Amino acid sequence: MTATSPSSCCTPGAAPTLGLGVPPPAPVRRTGPDRSRARGLLALPGGRFLMGTDDPESFPEDGEGPVREAVTGPFRIAPTTVTNAQFATFAKATGHVTEAESFGFSFVFQALLPEGPARTAESVPGVPWWRVVPGADWRHPEGPGSRVTDRQNHPVVHVSWNDALAYCAWSGTRLPTETEWEYAARGGLEQRRYPWGDEPAEPGRRLNIWRGSFPDGPERRPGTVPVTSYRPNGHGLYNTVGNVWEWCADSFAPGSRVMRGGSYLCHDSYCNRYRVAARSSNTPDSSTGNIGFRVAADA
Repeated sequence: MTATSPSSCCTPGAAPTLGLGVPPPAPVRRTGPDRSRARGLLALPGGRFLMGTDDPESFPEDGEGPVREAVTGPFRIAPTTVTNAQFATFAKATGHVTEAESFGFSFVFQALLPEGPARTAESVPGVPWWRVVPGADWRHPEGPGSRVTDRQNHPVVHVSWNDALAYCAWSGTRLPTETEWEYAARGGLEQRRYPWGDEPAEPGRRLNIWRGSFPDGPERRPGTVPVTSYRPNGHGLYNTVGNVWEWCADSFAPGSRVMRGGSYLCHDSYCNRYRVAARSSNTPDSSTGNIGFRVAADA
């Protein structure tokens, strides 16, 4: 992949660079699915619900509306996004090399970079606060010298949609459909803005989003928080809004895949997409420091 103009305001896009000196992704050492990894998923009954929104704060161009009746059958879904520890187990068992590792770079938000050469890394057209950082990947979220040793229970990031599928194939799971994701994220509340209702989203108390006007500077260093931070919703899911974007199985448009939930970079002044009906997308080979995923399975 290579930096392109973003497909949305939320994450930088990517494009194939085969033939331009960047190797294709390394082959994966295939193993049979370990269905024991699917244990601990929450069983949800499914049913009919009102999907989407006509909220004045919505983005019609993203396809959030109109409100329509949707139906999902029973399914299971993880209470949290996949953690660094879980992804490390998968990588060790399969030898999987993520696309960011194969390409040799990923996208990192500038405020997370230490002082030094990384701060002057190539910026992304249209979203200059994103940097193209050589050596950034899931093990090194801010590039060489950074580690996830003290972030084992944080969501894994710098994983593409393709990487997420590889994890699912190993663990006997799958990515949730967009309908399943929204049904689960709402936690049983009908047409509410957030998983807890319509009360204001208070950063640091209800969810992990940007604090202060974006991108001038937050009140604290931005980044992920542990996957069980804050109270779960009515279905028992944690952080369905904020923290990291989550890949879904569905296509958003030709060449892109759906992401839901927003991330730690969302804020009213920039990306008001930390609502349960909000949607975004990126290409399936893209990886950034604010995209992760949670798994699902059939009932």
